Amino acid sequence: MNVLLCGLAENPALPAELMDRLIAVADTDVADVLARRADLTHDQAVALVARVEESALPLACGGHLTAADIDPVTRPDAALALLDRGAGAPWWARLLVTGPVARRERLAACPDLPSDVVEALATDPELGVVAELALWTTSRWTAGLAAHPHAEVRRAVAANEAAPAAVLAALVTGDGLPPLRRCPACDRGEGPSVHDPRGPRPHGVLSPGASCDGSHESAVHDIRLAALRNPATPVHAVAALADHPSRLLRQALAARPDLPADVCRRLVADPVAGVRAELAANAVLDDALVRVPAADRDPAVRRAAAYNPRVPLDVLDRLADTVRLPAEPLPRIAAASPAEVGELARSGNPAVRMLVAQRRDLPADVRDALAADPDAKVVASVAAHPGLAEARLRAMVRRHGDRVAAAVAANPDASPALLEDLAGRRPPVRKALREIARHRHATAAALLPCLEDARTRPVAAAHPALPPPLVAALLTDADRQTASSAAANPSLPPSAMSRLLPRR
Repeated sequence: MNVLLCGLAENPALPAELMDRLIAVADTDVADVLARRADLTHDQAVALVARVEESALPLACGGHLTAADIDPVTRPDAALALLDRGAGAPWWARLLVTGPVARRERLAACPDLPSDVVEALATDPELGVVAELALWTTSRWTAGLAAHPHAEVRRAVAANEAAPAAVLAALVTGDGLPPLRRCPACDRGEGPSVHDPRGPRPHGVLSPGASCDGSHESAVHDIRLAALRNPATPVHAVAALADHPSRLLRQALAARPDLPADVCRRLVADPVAGVRAELAANAVLDDALVRVPAADRDPAVRRAAAYNPRVPLDVLDRLADTVRLPAEPLPRIAAASPAEVGELARSGNPAVRMLVAQRRDLPADVRDALAADPDAKVVASVAAHPGLAEARLRAMVRRHGDRVAAAVAANPDASPALLEDLAGRRPPVRKALREIARHRHATAAALLPCLEDARTRPVAAAHPALPPPLVAALLTDADRQTASSAAANPSLPPSAMSRLLPRR
């Protein structure tokens, strides 16, 4: 891989003339980068395909090519990409339906296929093709596919959100469907079998321990699991699974946002912590029931309850002391009213103040009060809040030093002078350097210390505030990632860009 040419292919300031020269010498790695550019013209896309055949697929996926640019006989993969985007010609599907298995599988996932093509795919001799169709096809075809004799096809229908509610309910209960005749486990032989998790897997990936004694029990379990995870499956069809012996089924049920209250009451006392944790974060719980998992003996369940959008604030206050909470606003904190925000900011519990300080839409008085908090963790949480005056940001660093330096450096309003001071701290604060290296206000003076840190150097090398001569010098850096970043830097002089390209 030529890292300099790959970096140049990313450079947003690459002139059109040099883009054309780069396309003329592109290899597969460079072409892969160029194909992701949003500013690539149609003519350039066509030229890139002529240079690197493999680029046709990503260019078609990205919308750079049209049906007029593609011959489905010579470039079937690109044709499939256009069909998948709804931009291909219908006759292409009739041509590709007779192609290799892998292409038929991709075709089966495409939208708006002609009826005769769908019918051909539905009766394809390869099970994987039929299953792919069952997963993506429209409601018109799902009822017939739900009656397929193989469990893999039925499982795919169970996961298809376009399937009608009645079809999905039938897949859960089996009512109205013909008996299953085959499943992945029994495909291993002619008679009943037990699946060896280390053995061959002819269709898809089987769960360890999956077995078939003729009843296809493991396959039926997987069909139900797929239906449970499908939001289109009616809840009345799966409610009875709250008492099923399978932990996986009960856990998937506990995550559904449409659970009736009686099902919630059964699952909140489930013997498996994973099931209780899934339910604990579910917004379907009412204000009274959400208190139960918040007091659970298992810390994972209590932590999940903290993510519940309906958890009462007094409960969240207690949870903040008993479980480790994330460094981003919890749903309940994000939804807090202005009055609640003020209440949270005045809490005597610093863990709670830290949670509200993570919001980035705080009223100015609340923001400023949290910026003056005596607790460094609270200050670090609010430090990146937009609107903080430079004097407040500097006061944070004076009071709390390196503990808040990185968070202050991440503030979008941090001034160039402040960033220079933070970059010059000795010993250096490496987390602060990484924030400075990507900050829009960073100056060359602030970026120079960033270049001294090995982990931050590649990030800083891409910053447009670096002087052009220095960017050009970094092209020969011993670190390949740094050199590539310099080649992608929009401040790289066009003359240096040109020198990276072979002469015509």
